Amino acid sequence: MTLRSDLAAIASQIEPKTRVLDIGCGDGALLANLRDTKHVDARGMEIDGSCVERCVAQGLSVVQGDANRDLADYPDKGFDYTVLSQTLQTATRPDQMLDQLLRVGRQAFVSFPNFAHWRTRSALMLGGRMPVTRAIPVSWYETPNIHHVTVKDFRELAREKDAHIEREWFFSNGKPVSGGSNWRAEFAVFQLSR
Repeated sequence: MTLRSDLAAIASQIEPKTRVLDIGCGDGALLANLRDTKHVDARGMEIDGSCVERCVAQGLSVVQGDANRDLADYPDKGFDYTVLSQTLQTATRPDQMLDQLLRVGRQAFVSFPNFAHWRTRSALMLGGRMPVTRAIPVSWYETPNIHHVTVKDFRELAREKDAHIEREWFFSNGKPVSGGSNWRAEFAVFQLSR
């Protein structure tokens, strides 16, 4: 199975035989890849019960839980890596979620749709409506996104939280973007430590 571009970037940085907690793991694609290619002790947390069932059917160690409250139950530095892919914008308090990620993992990966992408900006400016794009594929009233984050916003949050940005990747249409990431990237990925 081919990984989404943000997940492939994350997988490329994870060392073999380490412990990984994927929060909001969805269908378990990243966990299965890491288990099978890097022999990682891969664990997951997912709020959607049907996704948990699909993961467990693949032999993945995934529990149903809400990261907004359940990450507090994990021990400090219990994992080498924590992963939060395409989930930060759905968190009740993204700032507190970032604290938990960096508490539970020695390093954290965070990916999110960039709400400052030019398509989003033009939909608002020219159409006067909330956008429906590749990165934001549903109407405003049915989206799980409750916080609209941009590349600049996330960099500022990392600074405020004393999180060191180890690496960053930006993608548009599944391809890497360099330069002008805040307006050119549909998705962003950050690797952080504290």
